Amino acid sequence: MEIKKGPQIASQFWPEFIKQKIVLIIVSQIIISIAVGCLIILSGFLAIGSIGFWLILGGFFVINLATELLIVISATRPTKDLLAAIINVSGEKSTLTPPNPNTKEYEKTGFRDALQKIYELSSVKDKQKTDESEKKDDNQELSIIEALNTTICGFITLDKNRQVIYANKPAPIHTNVDGIKIIDLLFNGNDTLDSWLDSCEEHSVHDEHVWTRIPDRLPNEEGRRFFDVIASYQKGSTAETVLTLIDRTKSYIVDEENLDFISFAAHELRGPITVIRGYLDVLGDELADVLVDDQSELFHRLVVSSNRLSGYIDNILNTSRYDRRHLKMNLAEDKISTIYDTISDDMKLRAGAQNRILNVDLPTKLPTVAADRASIGQVFGNLIDNAIKYSRDGGSVNVTAKQNGNFVDVSVTDNGIGMPESVVSQLFQKFYRSHRSRESVAGTGIGLYISKAIVESNGGTISVRSEDGKGSVFTVSLPIYSTVADKLLASNNSNVGLISEGNGWIKNHSMYRS
Repeated sequence: MEIKKGPQIASQFWPEFIKQKIVLIIVSQIIISIAVGCLIILSGFLAIGSIGFWLILGGFFVINLATELLIVISATRPTKDLLAAIINVSGEKSTLTPPNPNTKEYEKTGFRDALQKIYELSSVKDKQKTDESEKKDDNQELSIIEALNTTICGFITLDKNRQVIYANKPAPIHTNVDGIKIIDLLFNGNDTLDSWLDSCEEHSVHDEHVWTRIPDRLPNEEGRRFFDVIASYQKGSTAETVLTLIDRTKSYIVDEENLDFISFAAHELRGPITVIRGYLDVLGDELADVLVDDQSELFHRLVVSSNRLSGYIDNILNTSRYDRRHLKMNLAEDKISTIYDTISDDMKLRAGAQNRILNVDLPTKLPTVAADRASIGQVFGNLIDNAIKYSRDGGSVNVTAKQNGNFVDVSVTDNGIGMPESVVSQLFQKFYRSHRSRESVAGTGIGLYISKAIVESNGGTISVRSEDGKGSVFTVSLPIYSTVADKLLASNNSNVGLISEGNGWIKNHSMYRS
């Protein structure tokens, strides 16, 4: 027995509708053109066999046909968009793109309200179906809720006002004194749940996003858990946002405990390393005249290695402070070239020891920036050291700077192995190292993480562009001093007044409050 399929709106109605309209336009234009030709002949203006007659008649046909097609396309666009919206909410597969009601053109014409009404009616219909389903099988729903409460994953749904309308027991939720449910998640940097939802409301009908390694409490707080968070957004739905929280505490807590241990060890190692570096500096001065070329090269390698070890220790200690909201600092007016001078000798040694060419072009006429000299020097050192390590033997590393609006951009460019997009997207996560870098280059995986923390705590940003096999460009943007001087003076040069409205340690641990 043959089963008849229901009508497909997208595959049958719209193509057939457009086809009929085009045929009707062509036939009508042929009839009109024949009538015009007859009038020209009867008036005696032109003979039927003349070239002018056919040129005028052909031009008239083409212009009228094009004009009517444009009019039909323009006039039927709202119908097409309404159809696309209906197809989208009905769940039918289609190549038609669902319209975004937030488009400026729709706001001007008032068409936005019509589209919004369709999405809202769809959500009402879904709610009615849900209510009917609830009445038919309450026992089944209770079973599902019980099952959700026994899983280790958290499930949270939010309405269009971002209020929690459902949360199972494993979800990190508490209720405040006003009886409002609060989501306990500490998002990192700018990429927060609030900022993503703001973007969705402005640009999207449906969207999804994933965050990894999101804690529910600060370090050293009892019962701290870590989640991978998957968010799904559907405009106009009753449960407009659905959060799935996968508890990854067992996997991530190991890194946190390791960080506590190596932070303690780093404190103990810092003293001896400082002594070793001091002795190397003294010996370098005293033996400079007696060392032959090979001995001098070996001595330089010792200096480079000790400096790198000292840098690793500083990174570990700073990472610990950053995770605990202690990355506060005082910012002062400074020049990019002056900051780099504090590390220039060390960078030359590192480049020479690994057979790299280091080119530095930092114009002294650039505007001064607001910065903590020591920490920004550490960032420059981290980026240049990475560029040296990941460059090819004999390759070049270029350090440049330029003004970009209210910021000064400092870029570190190499022509090394580069990175694929999958690596770039995770580059600034703590302890992250790609499989290839673990095999070929030594490191801890926290240099870029702490560099991001330092730059954001200085009121700036850090970014990267890279192509696999063609090298990478890391750019640090620091605010020009004159643009932030008032805020710094108001807070006695503390960075708190500068970063409380931007990035840094405050928003790094901004807890989402629904």
